[in-house]
Amino acid sequence: MSSDGTGQHPPTALIVGASRGLGHAMAAEFLDRGWHVVGTVRDTTARTPLHELAERADGRVVIEQLDLNEPGRLPALHERLAHRRLDVLFVNAGTTGHEGTPVGAIPTADFIEVMVTNALGPMRVIEALEDLVAPAGLIGAMSSGQGSLTNNTTGGREVYRGSKAALNMFLRSFAARQSGTRRAFLLLAPGWIRTALGGPDAPFTLEETVPLLVDVVLSRLGTPGLAYLDRFGRTVPW
Repeated sequence: MSSDGTGQHPPTALIVGASRGLGHAMAAEFLDRGWHVVGTVRDTTARTPLHELAERADGRVVIEQLDLNEPGRLPALHERLAHRRLDVLFVNAGTTGHEGTPVGAIPTADFIEVMVTNALGPMRVIEALEDLVAPAGLIGAMSSGQGSLTNNTTGGREVYRGSKAALNMFLRSFAARQSGTRRAFLLLAPGWIRTALGGPDAPFTLEETVPLLVDVVLSRLGTPGLAYLDRFGRTVPW
């Protein structure tokens, strides 16, 4: 598949935050489906599962360095990727903390860390790299069902919920600014998955969830506009 439909270049996905967990699993799934992958890690000197994936990928996986909280590095990354045409730009980022603490009791520095990592950082990446994405490509970010205002009937995880709701709003604004394009925009709510962030009690594994997530990403290619979807492709209420 080619982003311009001509088949003249292999489809390429940039996965931001692909060193382990969901991001790495998505990179591996795209690779298994014949795609080329550029994956970012915060520290290229530290060995990660993405490095192991790259070693057996026959050159189809490229590793780049990026810390979402260091926006000054984005121009250099843009320059290194300028020769590539991306079909998918997907930002996988997430951190949490103080899960049982009311938001008013969370230390300011901890609040800022979650908001910057989960909301501001992903949007900085998207704003900086969006011109590398094909005219009919997809730009997306990993949201959460907990970012839904409608579905918040229990409270808890308040700063995390707030950060994902902010991400949803920011990408919605970005998509509105590009309403005349052919691009697809996607906020993906994966569910509660057994990762370092999700913890060992999460009911779903990476192996059963990630193929569904990639199915949803691919299903949106060629469909202009923004969607907020779960892993089954169902609309999540804002």
